[in-house]
Amino acid sequence: MITVAEAEKQVLAQTKDYGTQSLPFEQALGYVLAEDLKADRDLPPFNRVTMDGIAVKHAAIENGIHIFRIKATQAAGDEPVEINEADECIEIMTGAVLPVSVDTVIRYEDVEISAGLASLHTQDIKKGQNLHLQGVDKKQNDVIAQSGQLVSPAIISVAASVGKTHLLVKKMPHVVIISSGDELVDVHETPLPYQIRKSNSYMVKAVLKQHGIDADILHIPDEPVVTKEKILHCLQHYDVLLLSGGISMGKFDYIPQALEELEVEKLFHKVAQRPGKPFWFGRHNNGALVFAFPGNPVATFMCLHRYFLTWLNAILGLPAKAATYAVLGKDFTFLPALQYYLQVKLQSNEQGQLIAMPVEGNGSGDFANLADTEAFLELPLERNDFKAGEVFKVWKFNHDL
Repeated sequence: MITVAEAEKQVLAQTKDYGTQSLPFEQALGYVLAEDLKADRDLPPFNRVTMDGIAVKHAAIENGIHIFRIKATQAAGDEPVEINEADECIEIMTGAVLPVSVDTVIRYEDVEISAGLASLHTQDIKKGQNLHLQGVDKKQNDVIAQSGQLVSPAIISVAASVGKTHLLVKKMPHVVIISSGDELVDVHETPLPYQIRKSNSYMVKAVLKQHGIDADILHIPDEPVVTKEKILHCLQHYDVLLLSGGISMGKFDYIPQALEELEVEKLFHKVAQRPGKPFWFGRHNNGALVFAFPGNPVATFMCLHRYFLTWLNAILGLPAKAATYAVLGKDFTFLPALQYYLQVKLQSNEQGQLIAMPVEGNGSGDFANLADTEAFLELPLERNDFKAGEVFKVWKFNHDL
């Protein structure tokens, strides 16, 4: 049995680059950008008006003109209208191009418009006010979004603004989620008293969907020949196999034998942690990885976040998530010499501290308890008693936190 730190190290030693692909920009949300985005023209591309009002030549005000004749009205998207006389102005709207014959915009609140004339209400007018000047944000060919970051709604907006109809992004690994066992029935079925519905696979699929992976789902019956055939197919067609259950030493757990016969190298089996102690991790000689999580829902959920998502960030070149810490909200005791992942709800106090309140369930099979919690608090294996007010690392699994 190895420690959590050793398990993480071995998992992260199995990183590789899965290449890139081009996607329509509106479909790239959640992927990792694999190219720099550059401005195809100055940003803004013209001197842009930022307030509704009138546009004048400031020199006219300096020469004592305070009443201007409105020559035309110009909206955003209109071709610019030029003035020819010093006492002329253009009634102009936010977002419009500033005509070259004017240099200052005076907002409606500071003028009175009547009978085609605009009279100034204020003397506090600065040359060039209420303008967003061409190129002040970025110049043509400047990098406006660097590669190596998640494509966010803001990046989608940037791509649209510079005419990038397709984005080069990093490929996600091809993942299959495998459940096993004759006790599992489909979600739409009514289970017999000794059966349960398949839920772990859908939980894992939902988590992966949040991170940009659309995984396939496969169920394997308790048949040794079928088990080996299905595992072989998955090793040949997927980059990652995520198993939930069937990896223990039970009489009908045929997956370990199948993995051994198919020459999947066991890198470790069993980690000094709870939940998730029986976690198995291995690698096929073709590069396919096998994350075999215990079948208990909470164990599967924790191992998925603690190991697979950490590995996913690494292969995508994303920086390791900055450690988040929380204050334990009340005393807690855990006796076995294992690193414990305590389910907690998070709240903030008036001092700005993140408080983790334990939500104690009935073990790693208590999947309903997950709906009431937001994170795992990582308690070190060197101790058994943990006091309120102590600070520990927290692993958030609520995607909105």
